[in-house]
Amino acid sequence: MLSREYLREHADDYRNALKNRGANVDLDRFLELEAERRKIIATVEALKAQRNTGSIEIGTLKKSKQDATALIDAMKGVGDEIKSLDERLAQVESELQNVELYFPNVPHESVPIGKDETANRIERTWGEKRTFDFEPKQHFDIGEALGILDFERGTKITGARFAVLSGAGAKLNRALMSFMLDLHETQGYVEVLPPFIVNAESLRGTGQLPKFEEDLFKLTTEKPLYLVPTAEVPVTNLHREETLDAATLTRSYTAYTPCFRSEAGSYGKDTRGLIRQHQFEKVELVKFTMPDQSWEELDRLTNDAEAILQALQLPYRVMTLSTGDMGSSSAKTYDIEVWLPGQNTYREISSCTNFLDYQARRADIRYRTADKKSGYVHTINGSGLPLGRTLVAILENYQQADGSVVIPEALRPYMRGLERITA
Repeated sequence: MLSREYLREHADDYRNALKNRGANVDLDRFLELEAERRKIIATVEALKAQRNTGSIEIGTLKKSKQDATALIDAMKGVGDEIKSLDERLAQVESELQNVELYFPNVPHESVPIGKDETANRIERTWGEKRTFDFEPKQHFDIGEALGILDFERGTKITGARFAVLSGAGAKLNRALMSFMLDLHETQGYVEVLPPFIVNAESLRGTGQLPKFEEDLFKLTTEKPLYLVPTAEVPVTNLHREETLDAATLTRSYTAYTPCFRSEAGSYGKDTRGLIRQHQFEKVELVKFTMPDQSWEELDRLTNDAEAILQALQLPYRVMTLSTGDMGSSSAKTYDIEVWLPGQNTYREISSCTNFLDYQARRADIRYRTADKKSGYVHTINGSGLPLGRTLVAILENYQQADGSVVIPEALRPYMRGLERITA
């Protein structure tokens, strides 16, 4: 959510930001409603002042034994008008909130302008791509041949875009979770285990609602509840409607959760394998920071996510997403893309985003300094990393000619010393 002051005073700038994003929202309606809201508030304040003056005059008239009937009737009319205006103000405020919840964030000036991923900018690459003396396979062929990935039974149990990991595959998945959480703890993150079900207020706070409800799995309960689409939601909402001591910022959290997404709009994409599942698992990184520290913290969080890939010796590159490719809530996003030799391409494995105060305004997360100054915190988050896509990268980068897969050295202590997965 953006400040109304910014939208009022920089409407032309925001129109340009919307154009760069390719976004279509009703800014004109917002400005009309905001003008009406301010006018009503001014009118009500004037009427209340008039009522207060009238009350004093009524008291004076009664004290001097004079007839105050006409003035009492007039003040009753003023009171009725105030009540009517308050009712209209509530309607205007409700419509305003419904309109502004759909407004995307303002892209940072360093974000490349473009309509889609073709305008994304490469910032850096890391690692050398392995050369093979055989035709590298994709992860689903490798996993099925090893007996550690079973898509047919996943479909039988639930439906399309579900899978079963077994044996060394399940163990590798669990090893990745423990390894990531342990490494992030050494980087200064506090581990939390949040609920895997969230309420609508939490999803509004981080920006998934109301705009992206079709991507969510909603439970049929009396009060709307949803399966978490990402740990970003429950972890960011740890501090919803709280005021944090500025001296305690930056606060850094890491959390493991399963994630559930309907993948609406992605039909026909990545129909095989683990790349785009309805259920997957992730280790998330979330930061609450002071406004003057958020860009430095975005870089730090991105580096912390990269450290996982470096420890696993997986080649990757870091991209700055363009205005047309970044998420609605984002002010700037770095995508980390891991190299997948079976697909002969880079694929996104983490998005590290600075939201500025966009989420904090929606979730009402503030800071207060020692000298009583207050404001909204800045929130930052990124995947560190999704377990499924990291497992995909390991299978494809560490595959051998005989069909086996070598376990990265960093994970072997978590695999009870297992060095290689064989059929």
